[in-house]
Amino acid sequence: MSNILHKDARGDVLAHVSGNLRRFRQAAGFSQIALAQASGVSRRMIIAVESGDANISLSSLDKLAAAMGVGFVDLVRDPERQSSTDVNEVTWRGKGTKSKGVLLGTAPARHETQMWIWSLESGERYDAEPDPEGWHEMIMVVEGSLTLILSGAEKEYPAGTFAIYNSAQEYSYANRQAQLLKFVRNVVS
Repeated sequence: MSNILHKDARGDVLAHVSGNLRRFRQAAGFSQIALAQASGVSRRMIIAVESGDANISLSSLDKLAAAMGVGFVDLVRDPERQSSTDVNEVTWRGKGTKSKGVLLGTAPARHETQMWIWSLESGERYDAEPDPEGWHEMIMVVEGSLTLILSGAEKEYPAGTFAIYNSAQEYSYANRQAQLLKFVRNVVS
């Protein structure tokens, strides 16, 4: 499974991304062409996301946010939500109905800290693109067993164990067990 946000009938985070992207782009004084040049994300993709007709990777959202001088959370957050730390949005779905990544909240860090709750059904896998240098993740397995793959090296983390690692490398989460996997994921940038 990829790291692409998919728009579907369940009202996930992409419902907010199109309007937020347009609003922040205009506030930053960028045309779609200028934002494409500044972010490295194609103009075609920006047009499609703003119109609500495209799926986009989490890393491409990071690139767009950085180019506009806003945080990733600013792009995915419901603009009607009052809390500055509570996000509680599904931002990734796997093939199984119980496989998902939910961005729970955020707190200030050098740039940003995010807390997620993830679940993967048996056989599901999430492949991430490397984050920018200096980013880290902290994982705490709540249920099941997580196979964490860092730059090709695999290690198993059963419930009750944790991992802290530099996420500026290729990494993946996999559930190779028969039962549901649940883990808390903190992203620190």
